[in-house]
Amino acid sequence: MTSKLEQKESPQANGAVVPSVPGDGLASPERGQRAEPSDFLGPDGTAVEVVVLESRANAKGVREEDALLENGSQSNESDDTSTDRGPEPASPLKETSFSIGLQVLFPFLLAGFGTVAAGMVLDIVQHWDVFKYVTEVFILVPALLGLKGNLEMTLASRLSTAANIGQMDTPKELWKMITGNMALIQVQATVVGFLASIAAVVFGWIPDGHFSIDHAVLLCASSVATAFIASLVLGMIMIGVIIGSRKMGINPDNVATPIAASLGDLITLALLSGISWGLYKELESKAYVNPLVCAFFISLLPIWIIIAKRNSATREVLYSGWEPVIIAMAISSVGGLILDRTVSDPNFAGMAVFTPVINGVGGNLVAVQASRISTYLHMSGVPGDSPETAPRKCPSPCSTFFSSDVNSRSARVLFLLVVPGHLVFLYTISSMQGGHTTLTLIFIVFYMTAALLQVLILLYIADWMVHWMWGRDLDPDNFSIPYLTALGDLIGTGLLALSFHVLWLIGDRDSDVGD
Repeated sequence: MTSKLEQKESPQANGAVVPSVPGDGLASPERGQRAEPSDFLGPDGTAVEVVVLESRANAKGVREEDALLENGSQSNESDDTSTDRGPEPASPLKETSFSIGLQVLFPFLLAGFGTVAAGMVLDIVQHWDVFKYVTEVFILVPALLGLKGNLEMTLASRLSTAANIGQMDTPKELWKMITGNMALIQVQATVVGFLASIAAVVFGWIPDGHFSIDHAVLLCASSVATAFIASLVLGMIMIGVIIGSRKMGINPDNVATPIAASLGDLITLALLSGISWGLYKELESKAYVNPLVCAFFISLLPIWIIIAKRNSATREVLYSGWEPVIIAMAISSVGGLILDRTVSDPNFAGMAVFTPVINGVGGNLVAVQASRISTYLHMSGVPGDSPETAPRKCPSPCSTFFSSDVNSRSARVLFLLVVPGHLVFLYTISSMQGGHTTLTLIFIVFYMTAALLQVLILLYIADWMVHWMWGRDLDPDNFSIPYLTALGDLIGTGLLALSFHVLWLIGDRDSDVGD
């Protein structure tokens, strides 16, 4: 007579149910060892009927995680055909150089044309009265354009990571991430816009010793209104891009941050120019309009703060995420001071149209790399964990650009996009007769040298900074991109100004700069 051992069902992490029996025979069905019939005999020697359901670790389990981190170029296919498991997000790291380049190329070109359009706008509006008589507006340009790095790109990186690790799979989780993050960036945009106007006033006052309260209020109103409206529009665009990317099977890390910048520069610069021009016109007859604009946007702060505090996904960033955006704003403002000191100099004619382009391209590429490295680290644990994947020492250039891991592969792909991308953008500017600069061979050589050096430095700093922050229990999604894009603005503006200065020194006959 056959006897049956009482079976007890134990739930697994992935939702599967595995019957277990006392003893060691079925304690670990996932070991993959085949049990012999003699191992399951009753006390009287009769057979025992045993049913074992195969289980499989979920996306956080040991086997899948090891496969994910061991080789980024392995196939996404799984041997498990079970339909009982819920949907698991595909890994964004299992990519070849060709797939990375293919996914990045279109958003990169789109972002580049956005920066070209922004450069053309700046080349036109620099002759408006508000830019002539309130020159501190030029200091606001890199600071507010840098908001795409401080806020929108950080938002894109944060939501890309959340989407890739499965935190936006249900409508409830999706809505929670959207409301919390939108309220958060409105708080940050308002505060950073206000601080950027203060920095512009200070940086404009120090060299000349001239201060105007009307101009200070104008800068504050223009900066706060521009930052608020631009962040609202770009934030909604980012959410749509990330949701659409996941549905199309595209890694959001490759497309979200460049698209954040594609319209970011153009929208922000157009808003800044239009708002500052309108407020400057009102300054003559209705001086009270500028303080009212400031008061209106600042009065909305408590509402956004309450919404962001109620969301656990953004509560921590609301308290701890100020340091990077404020420091990044200060760094970008230094780049704006360089622009303000050079754009009116005839020897630097044409620099206005190229500044958004070189800064935007460098910031876009390094943001993609930082977002990818951050997602890679999040898949191995939480910030502060896995020291083997987050070395504290400074990496060597060889490990950053020439190793075999997936992050080095993406760094090479992004670096190789610099020259062809800038050639397309320079040709577009020349075709539209922007910049008042003839694209001679020597000009292109100097410009490309500056662009390559900028991206090379930024990619290396990103490799060190993201791992360094991770090892010190800081989430790179919230901290790294603001610093990197601000450094991109400063390095790009500085190298571009240096290139124009050298071109002027060697003679206008070679570069036609200043014609």
